[in-house]
Amino acid sequence: MLPKFLLADNSQVLPDKIFVVHNEQPRFIVGCDVEGFSIDQEIYWIDDKPESEELVKELLEQAEEFMDLELEYEEELYLLENDEEDNQEKPK
Repeated sequence: MLPKFLLADNSQVLPDKIFVVHNEQPRFIVGCDVEGFSIDQEIYWIDDKPESEELVKELLEQAEEFMDLELEYEEELYLLENDEEDNQEKPK
């Protein structure tokens, strides 16, 4: 079973873009700037776009929240790994 959302990028072709992939119906991909979800945002519908603008708004809010939490978690993980490496390099 796939997660509801995934993050994707292609740093070789679009280094300033990040993509949030929604894997449940209605499936879509949101491309945005790595600095902000609403910057240069493009939505690619894999399934038919819902007629309800309220549903679209809700899905985009969920995608943004997912992206923010994932990037925050990645940053915390990076800092934790660097702290561990620093502690291993220090002589005892």
